Amino acid sequence: MSELTTVARPYAKAAFEFAVEAKAIDSWLVQLTFAAEVAKDETIKGFLSSGASVEQAQTLFLNVCGEQVDSQGQNFLKVMAINERLLVLPQVLEQFIALKADFDQEVSVDVTSAVEVTAEQKTTLSAALEKRLARKVKLNCFVDASIVSGLVIKAGDMVIDGSIKGKLNRLATTLQS
Repeated sequence: MSELTTVARPYAKAAFEFAVEAKAIDSWLVQLTFAAEVAKDETIKGFLSSGASVEQAQTLFLNVCGEQVDSQGQNFLKVMAINERLLVLPQVLEQFIALKADFDQEVSVDVTSAVEVTAEQKTTLSAALEKRLARKVKLNCFVDASIVSGLVIKAGDMVIDGSIKGKLNRLATTLQS
């Protein structure tokens, strides 16, 4: 089973990266789900395992999938057929779903400011962070008057310190060295 997962991973990653670039993650999920169901069919599995030629496997698979798979999806399936990997489509789907789940996760961002952040500022900041992090952002806003002015933004291991306190600390460190 782990061997199939290893074989499926690069296909899932390639499909997912293409889907993200094309802004078609949900469409690709539907297509891969359908193709994986086709690959699970006992008749199809038997045919693919029987030593059918690449052309025969490709033709059969694409005919069965029909209009359920768009041209990019068909190209993806052709590559899998050429590499004799159509039987790992269920594992490709599993990996794709895992990548999608990771991609869709919301990142929690702590924002510390000297004064209360307004709703308009939250909206602007959230949009900018979503663009930079390529994830949905959940803002947790805190007030700390000791930072004097500016913001300190923490998301995972990323810290953006745009506060006056932070700038003064960096200046002091530079002057001491």
